[in-house]
Amino acid sequence: MANATHFYDQAIETLPREELRKLQNERLRALSDRIATNRFYLEKAQKAGLELSRIKCAEGLGALPFTTKQELVAEQIEHPPFGRLLTDPASQYRYFHQTSGTTGRPLKVVDTAESWEWWKRCWGYVYRAAGVTAEDVVFCAFSFGPYISHWTAIHGAWHVGAMCISGGGMNSEQRLRCVIDNRATVLVCTPTYALHLAEVANALAIDLRASAVRIGIYAGEPGASLPNVKRAIESAWGATCFDHAGATEAGAWGFDCEAQSGAIHLNEAEFIFDVIDPQSGESVDEGVRGELVITNLGRACMPVLRYRTGDLVELTAEPCSCGRRFARIKGGVLGRSDDMIIVRGVNLYPSAIDNLIRGLPNITEYEVNIRRVAGLDELSMRIEPADASSFEETARAVMHEFRTRYSIRVSVEHAPSGSLPRYEFKARRFKRLD
Repeated sequence: MANATHFYDQAIETLPREELRKLQNERLRALSDRIATNRFYLEKAQKAGLELSRIKCAEGLGALPFTTKQELVAEQIEHPPFGRLLTDPASQYRYFHQTSGTTGRPLKVVDTAESWEWWKRCWGYVYRAAGVTAEDVVFCAFSFGPYISHWTAIHGAWHVGAMCISGGGMNSEQRLRCVIDNRATVLVCTPTYALHLAEVANALAIDLRASAVRIGIYAGEPGASLPNVKRAIESAWGATCFDHAGATEAGAWGFDCEAQSGAIHLNEAEFIFDVIDPQSGESVDEGVRGELVITNLGRACMPVLRYRTGDLVELTAEPCSCGRRFARIKGGVLGRSDDMIIVRGVNLYPSAIDNLIRGLPNITEYEVNIRRVAGLDELSMRIEPADASSFEETARAVMHEFRTRYSIRVSVEHAPSGSLPRYEFKARRFKRLD
């Protein structure tokens, strides 16, 4: 495997681990001093019998209780509009965004000019690791709203010197034409939407492999690190697929690199990470699957300390062939702790099902319905076959894969062409019917 040639800050990215920890602790001490008057964390620390300003090292963070998204939302409900989450005077804030709110009330997040520079740095690592340079033209295939990822992706592209085109206000065909006509070389969107654009391109007889696109950076949902999803995207676009992970409340914390090792880097220059057992809350050993916990170091204006992401990961500190010494997570985000379904005693995550489906031919889109029967989840699927005449064969293949891999039975129904929803942001293919 060829070594990577693109770094955002090579000196930091290649630091020995003990030196990297020293850097993190320096930044944590500065953060602790900076947020010493943050009322939300001041109260959280006091309830735990701690002084916030005394948290001086990564190991010392463990004494602070976890932070959850539900807790942040509840804080904003009790103390509208932003809760007591802000460190600086309200007049210092410039940027307003919020989460999608698809699973509940949206969380509002605001940034200062200082923290916006931090966001741009985080995206700088993402873009540079994928090989994006000032010679590239980045196309962001999003409908723009209050979602921070869309805006930071554009500002991050400008930050590394690239031209950036917004896909806001366009339908899928218009976006494809814009990509082709303007010789865009980098596509940024969700994995689901990249596959949908490929479906639209096929219907329009557009050869995406002949386009100038050479890099795809995909985020918003697990997928770009799943072997079958990655293979499907790269086959359709003829471009290298890079995974990226982040969250509105935490930041852009993970990125893929040119080594294409199947494990994405944790940005340990800007965050401190821990992996815990989701039930006990205790840290787990390297190589053991657990829930990712994040402390961001450069967003003092609205920080999160020991934030439970809900993302399930498997950590490795083995150096990457790209030369970076940052820890990595094998296979990217493996799923979410709250998304697990138990089908006849078998634990399944949506990402595993997506990987299975994308490894089969003749499936354009699919939907999974989940019913609770006798205390267990049962699955039924609706699939759109690319060739309706071969539906029965495709259905048998789906049922065979579930039976072979997981020893469970699923029912498969035919969905007429174009009848299932297409998603441009996070896919919502899993429906609970009870």
